[in-house]
This record gives sequence, C-alpha cells and structure tokens, in this order.
Amino acid sequence: NATFSRQGQRAGGTLCGGSGAAQGGSSKTLSPESLLDISARKVAEKWPFQRVEERFERIPEPVQRRIVYWSFPRSEREICMYSSFNTGGEDSGTSGENSDETRLPFRRGIALLESGCVDNVLQVGFHLSGTVTEPAIASEPELVCSVSVSFDRCKITAVTCGCGNKDIFYCAHVVALALYRVRKPEQVKLHLPISETLFQMNRDQLQKFVQYLITVHHTEVLPTAQKLADEILSTNSEINQVHGAPDPTAGASVDDENCWHLDEEQVQEQVKLFLSQGGYHGSGKQLNLLFSKVREMLKMRDSNGARMLTLITEQFMGDPRLALWRQQGTTMTDKYRQLWDELGALWMCIVLNPHCKSEQKCVWLRQLRRWNGVDVCPWEDGNHGNELPNLTHALPHELLHKGMTSVTNMEGWVGHPLDPIGTLFSTLLDTGRGDEEGRNAFLDFSGKSQRLLDDGQSFVALAVETALIGLGQQRVMPDGLYAQEKVCRNEEQLLAKLQEVELDDALVKIFRKQAIFLLEAGPYSGLGELLYRESVPMHTFAKYLFTSLLPHDTELAYKIALRAMRLPVLESMAPSGDLSRPHHIVSMVPNRYPRWFTLSHIESQQCELASTMLTAAKGDGRKLETVLESIQKNIHSSSHIFKLAQDAFKIATLMDSLPDITLLKVSLELGLQVMRMTLSTLNWRRREMVRWLVTCATEVGVYALDSIMQSWFTLFTPTEATSIVATTVMSNTTIVRLHLDCHQQENLASSARTLALQCTMKDPQNCALSALTLCEKDHIAFETAYQIVLDAAVTGMSYTQLFTIARYMEHRGYPMRAYKLATLAMAHLNLSYNQDTHPAINDVLWACALSHSLGKNELTAVIPLVVKSVKCATVLSDILRRCTLTTPGMVALHSRRNSGKLMSLDKAPLRQLLDATIGAYINTTHSRLTHISPRHYSEFIEFLSKARETFLMAQDGHIQFTQFIDNLKQIYKGKKKLMMLVRERFG
Repeated sequence: NATFSRQGQRAGGTLCGGSGAAQGGSSKTLSPESLLDISARKVAEKWPFQRVEERFERIPEPVQRRIVYWSFPRSEREICMYSSFNTGGEDSGTSGENSDETRLPFRRGIALLESGCVDNVLQVGFHLSGTVTEPAIASEPELVCSVSVSFDRCKITAVTCGCGNKDIFYCAHVVALALYRVRKPEQVKLHLPISETLFQMNRDQLQKFVQYLITVHHTEVLPTAQKLADEILSTNSEINQVHGAPDPTAGASVDDENCWHLDEEQVQEQVKLFLSQGGYHGSGKQLNLLFSKVREMLKMRDSNGARMLTLITEQFMGDPRLALWRQQGTTMTDKYRQLWDELGALWMCIVLNPHCKSEQKCVWLRQLRRWNGVDVCPWEDGNHGNELPNLTHALPHELLHKGMTSVTNMEGWVGHPLDPIGTLFSTLLDTGRGDEEGRNAFLDFSGKSQRLLDDGQSFVALAVETALIGLGQQRVMPDGLYAQEKVCRNEEQLLAKLQEVELDDALVKIFRKQAIFLLEAGPYSGLGELLYRESVPMHTFAKYLFTSLLPHDTELAYKIALRAMRLPVLESMAPSGDLSRPHHIVSMVPNRYPRWFTLSHIESQQCELASTMLTAAKGDGRKLETVLESIQKNIHSSSHIFKLAQDAFKIATLMDSLPDITLLKVSLELGLQVMRMTLSTLNWRRREMVRWLVTCATEVGVYALDSIMQSWFTLFTPTEATSIVATTVMSNTTIVRLHLDCHQQENLASSARTLALQCTMKDPQNCALSALTLCEKDHIAFETAYQIVLDAAVTGMSYTQLFTIARYMEHRGYPMRAYKLATLAMAHLNLSYNQDTHPAINDVLWACALSHSLGKNELTAVIPLVVKSVKCATVLSDILRRCTLTTPGMVALHSRRNSGKLMSLDKAPLRQLLDATIGAYINTTHSRLTHISPRHYSEFIEFLSKARETFLMAQDGHIQFTQFIDNLKQIYKGKKKLMMLVRERFG
C-alpha cells in the first residue's frame, strides 16, 4: 500500500518525462539530420514556446518544423511524436502535399486544449480519464469523446477514445487530455490507485460500492459481475488460486517491461493497405512517413522503434507481389526498391545502436536470419539470385597487360549495402559540429566548428579524409542494375555532403595529401597507374577533386583529372606490336559489356569531367593540348565528343571577349574526330554535326574551311560535302563573316568546285544538282559537271534525279540540255495502265511541253519515248490534247505567232500517239473488267466516256468505238447489270 501511494504521488507530478523518459540524445549513426536538429534546438532554447512561431520570417521551413518540435517541453515531445507531428516532408523525402499543419493530430489536440474543450479530468493512480468536446462545424454536429490514458514510468502504455479513430498514431483527443495533464497538473483531481482506496473500506462499504457500481452500469457489467461472483464463491476456481487481484490503475512492477502504446494491429493494417496500392494514391509517401516515424523513435531511444519496424518488415515480407515477381523473373520497380532500401537502412541503425543490450541484438539477429531465409526476400542488387554471369571471374588471363591489373576490392565501400563510408562521414561530421546535448560544441549557423580530437585534429577534417579514401578506392563494378545504380547514387550523395563543407587551409592540405596518395597508391587506388578493366570509374570523384584543388594546386588538379579520364572497359586491345601504348580506336559493340547497365551514365560523367577541364584550361595552350589528347584517347562515344566540341566552342566564343583561337582549334579538332567516327555509321544527329562543324571551321578561319574541303572524303559523304559543306562555304553569309577579298573568295570557290566535281564522280545521283549549282560561274567546271551527269544518266541515275536536273537546266536557260536530260529520263520510266496518280506524271507532261515548245523535230523524237514508257490511257490522252491545241515551237517563238501549223492527227508523230492512247484505253478496259465489282460500275461508265472522246479524235474513231463496245457486250455478257448500263449510255 505504501508502494501504491508513492507511485501515485510520483505519477501525480508528471505524465511524461523525468529519468525514465526517452531523452533527446541518440547514436550518431541514427540521425543523419542531427545538424539541423542541433541548430533548431539551440534556437528553441533561446525563445519561449509562446513566441517561437512569431519569429520565423528568415528561417527555412524544415528548420522551422524542428524548432517547433524542440520548443516543446520534453514531456510533450513524446506525445507529439506519437500523434504524427511530422508530415513526412523533409524527413521522408516527399514533398509534403498536405502542408496544412493545423490538420495534424498534435496541432488539433493543442487547439482543443487551448479552446477549453477538455473537461472532467480524473487521475486514479496511473490511469487518466476525461472528456474532450469537438465543437460543431458546418457539416458535422458536436462530438463528445470519452478518453482514457494509462501510463507507466513516464510512458503512455494504453489509450482509448470514443471517437473510434483507427490509426497508428494518437488522435487529437488523446493529445488534448494528455497535454492538459502535463500543462495543468494543479487542476487534475488526483486519487490513489483503486486497490488502495478499496483497502481502506470495510465490508459494508465494499458491498455498497459494488452494488452501486453494478446499478449504474448494470446493462454492461451485470453478466461479468455474476460470473466473477460465481468464481469467487467456488473454492476450486482459478481466480481463488491467485493471491490478491489486478488493479489497472496501480501501474506495473518495477521489473516489468514497459513501452509507449503502439497499436500493432493498426500498424500492420495500414502498411498492408499502402503496399496493396502499389505506389498509387500517395501510398509511397505514407510508407516514407512511417519510416520517418521509426527514425524519430530511434532518435528518442524509444524501444518502439524496433518494434514498429518489425511490424512493417513482416508486412513487406508478406507482400504478394514478391512471389509474383519471383515467378516471372522480373525485378522490383524503382520506387518499391527504394522503400526496401530504407527498410534495410533502418535495420542497420537498430543493430548498430551502441545503447542496445546484447540479448536484444540476438533477438534481432534471429529475426533477420529468418527473413533472409524466405525465398521471396529480395536480393541486394535487385535480382532474384545470380542469373547474370559473373564476368569478373571469367576474364581470360578491364586481357592483362601494362595498364591493366587485378583488383582485390571485389566489394567497394562506396555503394556497399551498409554504407560504411557514408555512415562514418556523417558521424564524424556531426560530432565535429557539436552533439545534440551541446557538450564541447562551438557551432554557428555557417557550419564552422572548432571541435577537435585529443591530438588536435578536427573531426570535420577526419570526416573529409574518410570520404576521400572511400571515394578513391579501386573497386569492381558490382553485378546487377540496382547495385550499379546504388554505387552511382551513393557516390553522388557523399560528394553532395562534401560540397557543403567549406574548405579551409587545413582541409586543402588533406586534399593535396590524399590526391598525391591516390596517384601513387597502386592497385588499391582507383586513381593509381594500374587499373583493372572493370573497376568503377573515378570521373565524378575526380571532377570534385579537380574543382576543389584547382585554386590551390593547378598541376595536381590536372594530374588527378587526366588520370581519372580512363574507361578501360571500352578500350580495344592492340592486336600485336607495342603493348606499352594500346591503340585507342573507336570502340566496337562487343566491348560494351551488357552487365554494365549504368554505362551511359558513366560516359556522361566522363564527358562532364572533360568539359570541366576544357573550361578551366581556356587560354593555356599546353593544358588544352593535353586535355584534347586525353579526350581523343579515352572517350569512345561520338555524341559525347560532339558535346565537348560544342562546349569548347561556346567557351571560346563568349560575347564579352575576343574568341580564344586555341580553344577554337580544340573544338574544331574534336568536331573532326566526330566526323570521322560517324562517317560510316548511322547517327540521327549527323546532319546537325556537319552543319556545326562548318560553323566552327568558319570561326577558326578561311584556312580551316579550305582544309576540310581538301580532305572531305575522310570527313563527309559526297552528299554532305556538296549539299551542306560546299554550299555553306559559298554562301554570302560565310563570305561576309570572314571578310574575304576577291582573291580569297576565288580560292575558296575553286576548292568548293573541285570538291563538287569529285563528289559527283563518286555519287552522281545525289551530288549532280549541287555540283551544277556550285559550278555555274565557271564554264569549264560547269561543262565537266554536265558531262558527268550525261555519262551517269544511262545506268547510274534514276528518272526522278534526271527530271530534277533537267528542270534545273531549263530554269537556268539551257532548254536543249534540259530536253536531252528529259529524254534520258524517259528511257528509265515505266508507267503502267493503272498508275494514273504516279508522281512522275507531272514530269512527263513537262517533258512533252518542253519538246513541243522547242519544235516539231523535238516533239517527234520524244513521242516514241512516251509511247514506249507510258501505258496509262488518261496520261496519254492528256498529252495528246495538249499537243493538238498549239503549234510546235510557238512557246519559244513569240514574234512568229501565226507562222506555224497545227500538227495532223493522221500523220506521224501524233498518229502514233493517238493509236497508243486508243490501245491503252482498250487494254485498261479489259484489265478493269477482269476484277470489277458493282460498286465501281458507275466509275467505269465514266471511264468509257473519256475513252470515247479519244476514239472520236481519229477519222474512223466512231466506227472503232462502236466495234469496241460491241466486243465488250459479247465478251462480258455475263455481267448483265454492267452491260445494261453500257447499252443505256453507248447504245
């Protein structure tokens, strides 16, 4: 009884807090955001809670949230944590769509408390009860909730509320009642545990007490009361075998385990629900919020952290999608894999917590082994087993020669599942900047720290050195897409943290020391002279080292960056000869190992490193030449070299200064390399690349343009050389841009004409027209180009190309040459009876019109070609009508309009054309009737009408057409409906 009394008095003093409460400290491995918390806590200590939110104008939102958190008394922070104060914004990695914090349970609880909505508060021992009234709103009536809270040794161990809320976290009504007890202890009527009160009653009082209790609640408790009475009156009942009776208000024994109330069933149900939604409806955000809550619990050293994570993990292990993916042999989605990563990271925090007892760790180890033994448990690299071949061990004896070596680090520290470097870096950095209790911390908001180790070295310096060692380690590229992505992601995350550290003289010394060590460290260094073929590249790390060292040690910065440019997995071996200097040729597809899933990202980072060096080397010819050599030796992707060429061009031609001619030459040299690499391969950006190269050469000068035209066959296709290169060089824009005199213009034009003629010899089909255009102003060159066209016309050119060149000749005032080319084109043409919409029809009509305009002889010569090449009746009839309307030669002889005579249809050549047209109509008619369907009958009748018009152009045309119709009626008499339509129209 004395114990009950003391416990009651202790409980009366505080609901939460005190020596048994979860304190604010944590293991450094558990709190990556601890720096933010340190800052927030220091501010919160200076400002009273009542005014803390009035002074937020210049503080970032994430810091605001943590300042509010730390401004609560310790006894309220735990309640805050269990009522989901955090929205999951900065901690969970989500954007926080619901930014209205007034809707959070903790905020609503405070509002209810401050509005006087808490009433009838009673504390009996370790049990607190009361009513909380939700005011009526427009859509809902007033709600009165009965709330009860049990607590033990400064922790809430059980809650119930009449609102019926089912959630992982405490509702606003529980928050309101608990905070009422914390903030207004003098207004809470305290009572000893009920067992102590009953002990003070005599028998009559006890009987009265029980009877009144049953009377007030007889409908609820009468069956239970009768059952208990029967058992007490039975000497052999189980209830009589135990001395004393339970008291829910007395609290637990000192030796009993106790922890904050957590609704396990709700945790399981909500996780199961979120997983079933497959990432939709914000479920990923909600799961991240739960993970954030676990982190918060671990930070507060709350034993529920491990308990809640166990419940979450069980639901993850039971996700039916795992079995489905296993059966299908597919990997997880990226979002789902990130959730599993967070799960693993939290378990790492738990098992590495130095404050945990060894027996707890043994329990967790058994759990983890049990989960790991389940078939559907995901693998670290995202694959279900080792389906991918391990090429690391299959290489025959990144194949070894000078410049290659074996590597002992098969599993690197950066990208490792346990993230040892990242964890150690964060721990040392946070320690150096001051711990959460503020012991020995000299922190200001710039992030500088004076905290030192016993030997005088700063924790920050040690953290930086650790990161540099880990990032520079030579390590094998792991198997599996996800594992490789993790290597890239962890490296980038670590570098992002490093970039937040301001470099002082002491840190610069560490950078120089580590850089030199990495260059000389041999096979343990990713920047050593010898490199294993499949080592993880150092491009991203080296770019950071380069920019950091450049202001302090330029030569060392370039040594690091140039050494890191290597990408040996793409290098081709020299087939024989001197192996001390491998031949670096364009990489072939077989060299791109299919297991390097992140190769495109790696090549992009290699390109970024090269671009950074080019930018820094502007104005330094020696360094630019060295960087250029490194690019040409190590980069095997034409698109990335093209990007570097463009970058160099932009840097060299900045508007605020004169062009840097040395850098321009580097840009041009890279562009020329791209041209050579892509000359014989398909590249959708090729046309853009060629145009850009001409622009770059123009900026370098006239000699560069002349040079690319002299060596065009190593850089361009004939079509590109004529239609893009030479045409652009000869344009007025280029001439004006270069300020060329007449002599220079003529030299450049001569080179362009020579190029054009060479291209036309190689590819007359695609280059002839461009060559003729380019050679127009030089008679000899023009005649040469024309002769090349004539020579190629017989076998090497299509009718389309010849017609195009012929039209050009007419347009330029060479009608006879146009006529000659048109007749050559006609020899290649063949229009069948049903090709009445063929694109060459316009060319045929144009060729006939041209011949007609030149005179009777030309028309006479072209008509036999038309008759031979064209079998389409409608096209022939169109040509026939045009030839009969005007006199041949009249178009060209405007002054002799009346001197000519119309050609006779009874004589050559029009008689031949008329006969061919009538024959074409007859053949077409029979061809169409072979497979005609009723829906085409009316169209066919119209066709016969057009045929009759052509028949009637002949002297005996009426008779021919009548005979033709009679033959149709006889041959196709089975098509009764069609023949009836023929008779109706034609008799």
